[in-house]
Amino acid sequence: MSTTRTRPALVVLGAAALLTASVAVPQASAAARTPTALTWYDATAETVATAGAATQITNSRTWAISWLAAARAAGSVPAGVDRGTYQEAALAGAVHRALVTLAPSRTEQLDAKFKETLDALPDGPAEERGVAAGERQADVLLASRKGDGLDPASVNAPYAVRPAEPGVWQPTPPDYAPAAQYGNRLAEPFLLKTQSQFRLPPPPALDSARYAADLAEVRAYGAADSTVRSARQTETATFWLGSSLTLYTEPLRVALSRTHQGIAGQARLVALFHVALVDTQIATSDSKYAYDRWRPVTAIRTGGIAPDPGWTPLHTTPAHPDYPSGHNTYAGAAQTVLSALAGPRTAPFTLTSPTAPGVTRTYTAWKQLSDDNVDARVFSGIHTRSADEAGITLGTNVARYVLQNTGRLLAPR
Repeated sequence: MSTTRTRPALVVLGAAALLTASVAVPQASAAARTPTALTWYDATAETVATAGAATQITNSRTWAISWLAAARAAGSVPAGVDRGTYQEAALAGAVHRALVTLAPSRTEQLDAKFKETLDALPDGPAEERGVAAGERQADVLLASRKGDGLDPASVNAPYAVRPAEPGVWQPTPPDYAPAAQYGNRLAEPFLLKTQSQFRLPPPPALDSARYAADLAEVRAYGAADSTVRSARQTETATFWLGSSLTLYTEPLRVALSRTHQGIAGQARLVALFHVALVDTQIATSDSKYAYDRWRPVTAIRTGGIAPDPGWTPLHTTPAHPDYPSGHNTYAGAAQTVLSALAGPRTAPFTLTSPTAPGVTRTYTAWKQLSDDNVDARVFSGIHTRSADEAGITLGTNVARYVLQNTGRLLAPR
């Protein structure tokens, strides 16, 4: 490879990135540049934010493929090359190749970022072989995940709503939209043996004391016109209302920036996080549609001994069954992976939310995010506490299984 680099567009020949040379560009010092893992983390987040799919699990798939390829490539370094250079090149090669394939509209920006990364690395066999390894792992993984059922059309496969009866999910006001995410339970997991491997036990019986308490809590604290929900509780509901993938992008970045496990460990952290979250979302839809539990708004308006036809939740109810809460399966899985790989506590970090402009919250433990998620869905009026707590359990179980099988997942192909 040439010992000089230029600013013109990057030309990829085979597995190595070659630059047309005329003007030498000095390489950035390691101390003066953003670490490669953070550079490509931010590039992935920007790609998903600007060119992502309308379905969260499809975007989680993009993260999982990109970073699992990086973890596989960076985890094994051949003899005779500089380890650091090889791993940085491997990570960049894997994530770049996966992202330009999955989000081709971002190719120009991603090519420029790839060039910056390679400009900062020494030319030679370590760089060339690292890029080649990363691209190879990305290509293998992309091929293996083709037709996995996680595209938006498959995710929202049609679902035949069952006839109305107590406890059975029905489309909810105000839009009475068709069921969403049914197709998740038909998709191919990354690691789970079956979609139903961690199916939850049934939700509380409709005539149980637990369900009566659940519904009473939502009726009181989750109503749009609640007189008992505090301002802080309303803020919690609004803060955690949006996409879990979006809300957890910054906490994962915090963990990534603070880990001391080296670039292979950084790639592994992001990969395992998102693989666990894809499989968790698949398992979530399996339990949701296995039990088909009605939402609180339906139960409060039409069920029980004192139905309230005018009751309205603080936030609009999503178009899928109550049990379990998807926000909380996500939170449980995220907490489990972050606690295992970055420790359960961390130095204080601040978090903002696109659904609560101007609000900043400070956290020091991953469990605190889970606790807020559990409360938020009750205060929003869209889930029972049983559904929230079951969600934490399901996400935890899936993530533990992923962590217990990392060798099978991370072995290079």
